[in-house]
Amino acid sequence: MMKKLTFLLAAILTISACSHTPAVTESADQSLLSSKATDVFSAELEPTGWLSKTLPEIAEGLRSGSVTSEQLVADYLSRIEQIDRTGPTLQSVLSLNPHALDDARALDARRAAGQSLGPLHGVPILLKDNIESKDSVATTAGALALAHNITGRDSPLVAGLREAGAVILGKTNLSQWANFRSNESMSGWSALGGQVHNPHMLDRNPCGSSSGSGAAVAASLAAGAVGTETNGSIICPSNVNGVVGFKPTVGLVSQQYIVPISSSQDTAGPMTKSVKGAAMMLNAMATGPAATDYVAALDANSLRGKRVGVLRFAEGENSDVIALFNESLAALERAGAELVEIANFNAEMGRGNSFAVLKYEFKATLNDYLAQAAPVVETRSLAQLIAFNEAHADIELALFDQDIFEASEAMGGLEDSAYVAARDQIQAATGPMGIDSLLTGYAVDVLVSPSGPVAPRIDPVNGDVWPSWAGAGGLAAIAGYPHLTVPMGTVHGIPVGFSLIGGRDQDAKVLSYGYAYEQITRARPEPHYLRSAEERPEIGTAMRPPTARDR
Repeated sequence: MMKKLTFLLAAILTISACSHTPAVTESADQSLLSSKATDVFSAELEPTGWLSKTLPEIAEGLRSGSVTSEQLVADYLSRIEQIDRTGPTLQSVLSLNPHALDDARALDARRAAGQSLGPLHGVPILLKDNIESKDSVATTAGALALAHNITGRDSPLVAGLREAGAVILGKTNLSQWANFRSNESMSGWSALGGQVHNPHMLDRNPCGSSSGSGAAVAASLAAGAVGTETNGSIICPSNVNGVVGFKPTVGLVSQQYIVPISSSQDTAGPMTKSVKGAAMMLNAMATGPAATDYVAALDANSLRGKRVGVLRFAEGENSDVIALFNESLAALERAGAELVEIANFNAEMGRGNSFAVLKYEFKATLNDYLAQAAPVVETRSLAQLIAFNEAHADIELALFDQDIFEASEAMGGLEDSAYVAARDQIQAATGPMGIDSLLTGYAVDVLVSPSGPVAPRIDPVNGDVWPSWAGAGGLAAIAGYPHLTVPMGTVHGIPVGFSLIGGRDQDAKVLSYGYAYEQITRARPEPHYLRSAEERPEIGTAMRPPTARDR
């Protein structure tokens, strides 16, 4: 769930038992600013060999015997130590699966015996730490109250990944409680994991709530990661970390055994370096009755002859982002697409209703989840969780409050007529009267826009302070429709993405259109681990007075 729902929904309306990584310590912060730190931020941090590859390339290397799963897991663990725990200290990986190497060796032995499990056989994957796995690793949502929540259960999506042969490498850090605790929260911060840092520019917001998954994939700490989204939590971190992120149609991937926010909007989705990698993961994660091969559906020529709706009302105000968006549109035309300009969109989406619906659903779904948590967990309801946080305020409430928790606790049940009416209204406004009406009214096959704004700096004093918004992700999130972001370049070294949105159950088409776009642009940036924008030559020079520029 992205930070500050009220801001996001306003933007939509305008656009119409393994130990955890400790919180950021003073010494860790100081190491980033020390004179020796300049040695860390160098080309030596760029991934090499198999770790520099995309998920499909890694899977093919495993299949051909060019690399083993054991070697990959060992190399990723080494890189996590180099990049995440020391060096730039991304703090994107919250906990590691202590059995990952053993699992990899077992999978290598199975392959040697001719018993391949599937296309992900031996591929190391990270899970956002609100997704349960049966490994001896807690599922915490980044919160002290769930620090020992080891349930011994695989969520269905994790079971699907294992059945396809994936190695569960560990869990990623996240915006605590998927960023649904406070209106003043800071994306990428959790009590157990500290603050996630954006590998492209370490003082920049990694966005949330799947911040750790986005940063880890960008930094080549796993072949792929799983994120979750309620409203922007896959798309935004993928956007600002420069990776591919796919939010499927709600219901395509089971939400069982995932710490919830919303029964009508929650979904998990893949985050990788390539669209094909996302499709490979989705093949394993999807649990719906209709079997679709999302990889087989990819077609580099799929944009030819298609009509593309250009959401000009959602392009934002940043001239650099708009310029990259226009370059992306030109790429679509080169791929044979016809562009259809959509300048305005005035559908009423019910700003207050959207937030109210989430608060209703959060109370109900979290109470259900906590009732089924591991026996050691003491907080068995939202009310008890609020009290727990107050009792541990020095840890949990040190940076911001829990006003969303408190407002959610005050809501009634899901049988309330006010809830039912609000839910039906916002879903109709964003689905049939929103995305569907745009697709049919303009006779287009897909809708495109920038994926979001340029990431601001991390601000522990004010919380998230985002620039003027870009993108139409809230439409897809509330409607429960598929949304894909693919990197389209950088603004002063900070990534921005290109979004493709389709109608309900058009997941395969959206992925294929994004794949075709990706084959032309190839715009995924590699992180440079800069400490701030001032390390960019054009910015650092301009920040000094003229008399100091030649020193």
